This record gives sequence, structure tokens and C-alpha cells, in this order.
Amino acid sequence: MTETVISSATKEIVIGFDRPFCVIGERINPTGRKKLAAEMKEGDYSTVEADALAQVAAGATMLDVNAGIPLADEPKILAETIQLVQSLVDVPLSIDSSIIEALEAGIAVYKGRPLINSVTGEEEVLERVLPLIKKYDCAVVAISNDETGISEDPDVRFDVAKKIVDRAHDYGIKPCDVVVDPLVMPIGAMGTAGRQVFALLHRLKNELQVNSTCGASNISFGVPNRHVLNAHFLSMAAGAGMTSAIMNPLHEEEMAGVMAANVLNGVDKDCRKWLTRYRDPAPAGGEAAGREGRRRRRRA
Repeated sequence: MTETVISSATKEIVIGFDRPFCVIGERINPTGRKKLAAEMKEGDYSTVEADALAQVAAGATMLDVNAGIPLADEPKILAETIQLVQSLVDVPLSIDSSIIEALEAGIAVYKGRPLINSVTGEEEVLERVLPLIKKYDCAVVAISNDETGISEDPDVRFDVAKKIVDRAHDYGIKPCDVVVDPLVMPIGAMGTAGRQVFALLHRLKNELQVNSTCGASNISFGVPNRHVLNAHFLSMAAGAGMTSAIMNPLHEEEMAGVMAANVLNGVDKDCRKWLTRYRDPAPAGGEAAGREGRRRRRRA
């Protein structure tokens, strides 16, 4: 089976079809977060520090790190953020930028083997990003859009993904090092978005034999009770073949959806993690009383 190996200085994780679902924490990203953007631009990383620690404590397998701030020195900020985060937590990172100079700055200071987020099917992007992936022996997220934009036709999105995988192979990048994002559409705007992405995931797994990811919250954009919808989507997507997602691990409902998927897909051995988190606590004094009862029976 396809396995994508990502590592930090001290920890290796494997994304794969017979592995637990990989939760990529999304919160170190200033997009839409004015306070965080202002802090990072001024060299204040206190919120970054808090977000890194909280996401790992909540169960994130990896963290996505983005420093896309308008009119800021993105390469410098991204490099500083990566160094800080790696000094705080041992999980591997996804280095997230559309700026090639920022990606290089991030890779230069990164300890381990990162996931690079991302490359698209646009020719200019392929020619800039794929040589970088090969040079530094990284893995890469492949987003299924190209010069024509994001197609509503899932077959077109599959063809774009196949193009990226094939082009990566031309550069000597193995398919196991390409993690495809099939692009999840909002279900509130497109009623077939769920069926589309599940069908795409089956094809990515069975035809291209590549791992996959997505921005999980896209599915619920614009509808109420988002976290419950996201949780069910994550379970169903994992059943269809998705192996990772960029998501917020601080939302208990969504983490429960991932953990349920791991149980039902048989990758949480003996339901151990599920039981550890959700088993009812023993009644106070119950264990001691049980031991005393056993001792009395033995004496009798």
C-alpha cells in the first residue's frame, strides 16, 4: 500500500490507507485572523505558540504552518515560525505557502522531512515547485485545479490530479510522495459535493494509488451546525479512502469523527484510543473494593 513518510527531527509519521487518519492542525494560519496576522507581522509569536501546543495536546498528528500576510516579509516570518514551532512540539509540519522563496526559506530551517503545501496543475506552478520538491526530497500536496480554475466536474479534477502525479514522476518524485487534495466543494452551494468527493477519493485510492487530504471545513461553509457536519464528512471521507485532512483538532466533534473512522476502518487496534478517551471512569473506590472482595474470596 502507498505510504507517505513525513518526519520532524525526532518523530516520523506515515500517511497511508492502513494507517490511522492523519490530522493536520490548521490553526497556524493568519488568513482571516487579523489579530494573528498583526502579531506575526510584528514578530510576536505568542498566539502561534499557544496554538501549536493546544493542537498537539488535542491530538493533531501534524501541524500546517502558514505565514501568508499581505505586505509582510513572508520568507522571514515563515522560517521564524517553523523554528519556533519545532522547538515546542515534536510532530512533523506541513509548510504552507504559494511563494517559492518562502517555501525555500522554510525548508532551509526545517528539521526532518516536511510536507509542502502545495502545487497545482498550472504549468508555471509545476515548473517552479516540483524541482524544489525533488531537490529537498519532500512530499507535496497536489491541489486539483489548473489554469482553467476549479472544475465542478469531478472527472476533470481527477484528470488534473493525474497530470500532477505524472509530472511529478517525470521529475523523479514517487507517487507516494504526492498527497492529492481533490478540492471539497461547499455542500450548501452544491448538493452533490459529498458524492463527488467520495467518488473522487475512491479513484485516487484505486486508480492513482495516492494518499489524499483536504480542507475539511470547506464542506460545511455557509450552513449551520458545522462541526457535526464536518465530523460526519470526515468519517465518510475516511471510509472512501481519504487519509488525512487539514482541520481544527480543537473541535471535539470533528476529532470524534476521525476517531470513529479509525475504529470502523480497523486502524485503531482493539479500539484502544477510542476506549482511552471515551470509556466511563470507574466509580470512586470501585477498584479498591474489587480488590478487597477478591482477597476475601481467596481467604474463604
